[in-house]
Amino acid sequence: MAYEITSECISCGACVGTCPVDAIKEASPIYVIDETCIDCGACVDSCPVNAIKSK
Repeated sequence: MAYEITSECISCGACVGTCPVDAIKEASPIYVIDETCIDCGACVDSCPVNAIKSK
């Protein structure tokens, strides 16, 4: 998994629909990217606060 959602996440959910393998899940207090991530980076540009970073 090459991407992570940082504490800047505002839990808006904009990234969820961009993941082709549904690796982004709602958690508390922020969304998380699980082990099914294929490192495609599709989610990065969807985040309005740039909370998705490369590890």
